[in-house]
Amino acid sequence: MGLTYLHTMVRVKDLETSIAFYELLGLKKTRQYDNEKGRFTLVFMAPPGQEECPVELTYNWDGDDALPSDSRHFGHLAYRVDNIYETCQHLMDNGVTINRPPRDGHMAFVRSPDNISVELLQAGDALPAAEPWASMENTGHW
Repeated sequence: MGLTYLHTMVRVKDLETSIAFYELLGLKKTRQYDNEKGRFTLVFMAPPGQEECPVELTYNWDGDDALPSDSRHFGHLAYRVDNIYETCQHLMDNGVTINRPPRDGHMAFVRSPDNISVELLQAGDALPAAEPWASMENTGHW
């Protein structure tokens, strides 16, 4: 029996805001499918060169009031980054809250505009502890 990973789907309330968030992480739109009859849009986004590992953003045109206010039941998305400090600084500079700062030089968590928890992991060994990250407190939950 063969098994092939296809994608992870998350529902979003504001498609453009969500696309912008995932672009800040470095993902690129690989394809989009608009379904007039079903009144929804699917946008697939993946890291460059890893189009086979997308996240699917599902947007319902008529709104999605059923989306929970806390998506922790989902778990999280995880991405390896080349430099966790630079990545977190880039996100902060663009208005993203770092919920769990990379105090250990290895792991951080942020949340998407739709409250999806996103784990960022340093590629290779952890970076040496550095400020402001080493003394930064958690914000909210992740």
